[in-house]
Amino acid sequence: MLSRNQMFSRIKTWARRLKRDAHAIYLASRDPRVPWYAKALAIAVAAYALSPIDLIPDFIPVIGYFDELLILPLGIWFVVRLIPDEVMVEYRARATEAGQRPTSRAGMAAILLVWTVGGLTLGWFLYAWWIRP
Repeated sequence: MLSRNQMFSRIKTWARRLKRDAHAIYLASRDPRVPWYAKALAIAVAAYALSPIDLIPDFIPVIGYFDELLILPLGIWFVVRLIPDEVMVEYRARATEAGQRPTSRAGMAAILLVWTVGGLTLGWFLYAWWIRP
């Protein structure tokens, strides 16, 4: 059985690797050796991972952390599987050297757009349901 310190150490190591891999797929998405479909998915996952705004806000009970605990790690894992191993090794090293992860303004804009469109759509449905006879 793992002690509490060992468990937290493993979780911290996993989180650091996840951050490094998010940065690495961001860098790899520009490499010509990466297939186009992997680039497209890498850009989407990296933009979301590096965005300062979450699709599902953390203050929403239970599902607020759903994207950080399940969706994002699965997306990163899937993109890493699509990128050739030698390319990932190279960009993992670059991401480790860089240390600090970048932020994605395009990812932030995409999340804000999704929330705005969703809010307007919900408002339109509520208006149509309550106001119209």
